[in-house]
Amino acid sequence: MNSSRETAAGIVQRLQAAGFTAFWVGGCVRDFLLGRAPQDFDIATDARPAQVEKLFKKTIAVGRKFGVMVVLEGKEQFQVATFRAEADYLDGRRPEKVVFADARADALRRDFTVNGLFYDPISKKTHDWVGGEKDLRARIIRTIGKPEERFAEDHLRLLRAVRFAAQLDFEIEPQTFAAVKSLAPKISVISAERIRDELLKLFRPPHAARGLALLRDSGLLEHVLPEVTATISCEQSPDYHPEGSVFEHIKLMLGKMPPDADELLPWTILLHDIAKPVTAEKDVQTGAIHFYGHEKIGAAMAQKILERLRFPRKQIDAITACVLLHMQFKDVRQMRKATLRRLLLRETFPLEMELHKLDCLGSHGSLEYYDFLLEQAEELKKKPALRPPLLTGKDLMTLGMKPGPAMGALLHEIRERQLSDELKTSRQAKAWAKKQVTAAQK
Repeated sequence: MNSSRETAAGIVQRLQAAGFTAFWVGGCVRDFLLGRAPQDFDIATDARPAQVEKLFKKTIAVGRKFGVMVVLEGKEQFQVATFRAEADYLDGRRPEKVVFADARADALRRDFTVNGLFYDPISKKTHDWVGGEKDLRARIIRTIGKPEERFAEDHLRLLRAVRFAAQLDFEIEPQTFAAVKSLAPKISVISAERIRDELLKLFRPPHAARGLALLRDSGLLEHVLPEVTATISCEQSPDYHPEGSVFEHIKLMLGKMPPDADELLPWTILLHDIAKPVTAEKDVQTGAIHFYGHEKIGAAMAQKILERLRFPRKQIDAITACVLLHMQFKDVRQMRKATLRRLLLRETFPLEMELHKLDCLGSHGSLEYYDFLLEQAEELKKKPALRPPLLTGKDLMTLGMKPGPAMGALLHEIRERQLSDELKTSRQAKAWAKKQVTAAQK
């Protein structure tokens, strides 16, 4: 038993010892019964917030009126919520009325049957008031009660149905899926941040490709990522892309991500060819399809999409850089040494490399340029002195040069010569720069 599980069981035990009913609840029970390691443990109880506060030394009242407390044990946090029933969802996001209730009523207010299970870690007994165990065995995502009612309460559940089906490799029960399709436009009511957080979970390996397919089949894709919907009918030249449309290319790439993929990799994949539908041109003579400038237009589109989804600025910059620069990789063998080294030294280079590898594996399959760059990157590791510039603006000022465009141009030239192995030490660079400054002053 891992430490989190032991601690979560200990919280239940302390609540029960004080005379309260308490269970593990929700996703942790689902994952536990499936033999998966739960990401976190949530606890439901008939103890009220004030009673939880008295029982535990460190608590945070994150939602007292909803009965939600956080219990801190060491560095870990556990949500402890009072059994409740909810009513009067007027905005498709949150209830107007919350009343404390019993465990069965608490189960009936939840979203999907597989998330409505309660487990007592002390008696080792599962409590199932919603048919969740049967659906777990059948590998089905089904709403608790009528799908239309559950989705009307919180429209984010439309997206969560797709996410759970992909994540667990389950099927969505037909009536539930029909409701998702008919209510898909309602997802636009949900805040960009909540949609982003669901999409981040949806597009993780190894279920990202199925997640994308389910988004398309459910009708949600056109409401959360309409720009990606446009790739479904965007054909490509079979010589380079035997897989077919841009959408199929993206889906193949998502399916080939490694388990430990960078969290930004799925988004570089989703957006690297996002401008192909708006730049597509077909050669009437050869039939070849071209997408001239799609990387530049794509970077601008990617930025707008990521800003719309409220991504942090640093992540937006990294992803859009990968989109803008991904076409450079086909030219690496012809690059000047300095240009190639600048590429290898980019902060986003590791992410760009993973994108390029999957771009190849999701189309023609050749890793010629990827292997070449791996060799070059290994060579560069043997030359750590190349990483910092040989001179700074402050160094040039000591030579009598004033800040301005000329200084910037000279620093750039020194860096180029450093990366080309023409200048190898700061002393060499300073001597060369002094000659340039002196000549400019004559």
